[in-house]
Amino acid sequence: MGGRQKQLDVICIGRVAVDLYGEQVGARLEDMHSFAKYLGGSSGNVAYGTAIQGLRSGMLARVGDEHMGRFLREELQSVGVDTQYLITDKTRLTALVLLAIKDKDTFPLIFYRDNCADMALTPEDIHEDYIASARALAITGTHLSHPNTRAAVLSALNYAGKHGLRRALDIDYRPVLWGLTSLGDGETRYISSAKVTQELQEVLHHFDLIVGTEEEFHIAGGSTDTLTALQQVRARTDATLVCKRGAQGCSVFDGEIPDTWSNVTLHSGVRVEVLNVLGAGDAFMSGLLRGYINDEGWDQACRYANACGALVVSRHGCAPAMPTFKELNDYLKREKQILRPDTDTRLNHLHRVTTRKKQWHELCVFAFDHRKQLSDMAQEVGASEDRLPQLKLLLLQAAREAAEQAGLKDNSGILADTTYGQDTLNAITGKGWWIGRPIELPGSRPLRLEHGSIGSQLVTWPLEHVVKCLVFYHPSDALIMRLEQEALIEEVYQACCLSGHELLLEIILPHDNPDQDERYYAQIVERFYHLGIQPDWWKLPSLHAMNWRSISKLIDVHDPECRGIVILGLDAPEAELKQGFAEAADIPWVKGFAVGRTIFGGPSRHWLSGAYSDAQLIEEVKKKYLTLIGFWREVRPANH
Repeated sequence: MGGRQKQLDVICIGRVAVDLYGEQVGARLEDMHSFAKYLGGSSGNVAYGTAIQGLRSGMLARVGDEHMGRFLREELQSVGVDTQYLITDKTRLTALVLLAIKDKDTFPLIFYRDNCADMALTPEDIHEDYIASARALAITGTHLSHPNTRAAVLSALNYAGKHGLRRALDIDYRPVLWGLTSLGDGETRYISSAKVTQELQEVLHHFDLIVGTEEEFHIAGGSTDTLTALQQVRARTDATLVCKRGAQGCSVFDGEIPDTWSNVTLHSGVRVEVLNVLGAGDAFMSGLLRGYINDEGWDQACRYANACGALVVSRHGCAPAMPTFKELNDYLKREKQILRPDTDTRLNHLHRVTTRKKQWHELCVFAFDHRKQLSDMAQEVGASEDRLPQLKLLLLQAAREAAEQAGLKDNSGILADTTYGQDTLNAITGKGWWIGRPIELPGSRPLRLEHGSIGSQLVTWPLEHVVKCLVFYHPSDALIMRLEQEALIEEVYQACCLSGHELLLEIILPHDNPDQDERYYAQIVERFYHLGIQPDWWKLPSLHAMNWRSISKLIDVHDPECRGIVILGLDAPEAELKQGFAEAADIPWVKGFAVGRTIFGGPSRHWLSGAYSDAQLIEEVKKKYLTLIGFWREVRPANH
């Protein structure tokens, strides 16, 4: 086969669809009232799963020319999957799957695949040069069920054989997709069919690796006795056969198939508490391909595969439940001690932080999430609060113009609220900006949330919005206050872990405490880490370099996957902020700033009082924002 000079490790051909997973575990599909949207389809899952395992994956399929097709493309691209041959079909819709988790073995499932995009793949979509650019080709069995897709698969297999690729088949037998059940019965995994057996057996000789459950080998071999079925498959192919045997693990057959299981080696799996088995097979295949393509031997390949499957059966969803390379390696070091991966704090944190879709190496945030300050300002100048939503839209316009002028590209962000800034949030969401939203009741001490339960809030938030929580906290606070604030912050953190939102924790020493020793900030950061709270972002005031170094050491120890720190402004003069930026110049964990009143305070007062026009407000705010960006880049010139 080709060496490492190949552009790709594996190209996946087969189903790619949107999974709409019912969120109410234990209920019938009829009773679902909300669904989570995930990348799905066996081949889409494998392309995703191999990519996060460190392989260079490509997805060869079709998606619709609509929102769901774009979603699948973006999800694959976010983990590095090559999508140059993920074709946009102008006349068909992206496939959908609706499913629920009733219990660990029951999953009502409906495939919406009538004339869908991924089943419209044709031989003309298969380009020899692209197939030749990979080390391996991975096919899933559904695409052998229709003449057009079958012809496309055979074309790809012929090119793969010509160019020395390893060719892998995941049998992936779904009777409904072969027309053997009623359309609503996507759950049934096995129905015998001489026609399906024949059509599978006609192509088995093309493959170097064939993977399936016992039932899938039953259909491929034409017998419900697993060893007999494997022998029938062996009669038609020299491929390595990997038979998945549920919680027991799997067995690998390189040569003749023995007559008894006593002569079969079992690569043991790890027993875990099962939430649901959906997606486990695709995770298994992803781990197996990692070891197989990298020539790590079958023992290690099966170890990866079994572990990937074990993790996914303990979680909700398929692709988003799959472990990353770093997460899997951590699990394999501790697998015997982890019976409940879904409750292992370290593993869940690793999954959370290593599956982030976007990196922020620099962050210049314009913070105008202020509510009370702007309300007070309006009252002071005799302006109506009804003007504040328009003010925030103008501030956003200034931010966008400044970001473009400064060439911030993907490093720009805002903090905005829902009280006066909902239109602003709507306008910038989906544009690639970092977006933070406050949840604290302004000025509250002890901390209170502005809109009640954090869980009920986050269910309506776009996932890209970062939860910003400001707490006024001092180590000398009364014990009852500290415990009360810590408990609420822990609740917020756990809600973010569950919902998938990132958390920015902003810490300010309360102004009414005269002891403002900035060394306390390291103590506070350490305290929250000891409580098990690991925010994605910290927002802290300007500190001296010595104290930044102390905090950096804590992050190194407690959360090396932390996003970083942004410096807050506190309405400080520009010169003071410039000095603060300089103190953090050599601190890698400090990624930028999140400053507000220093930028918008004066201009907003003038606008509310009628002294500034819209254009004057925008120009003045833009100038101040650009000044701070310039200060930051003066001390961090390598960031841009």
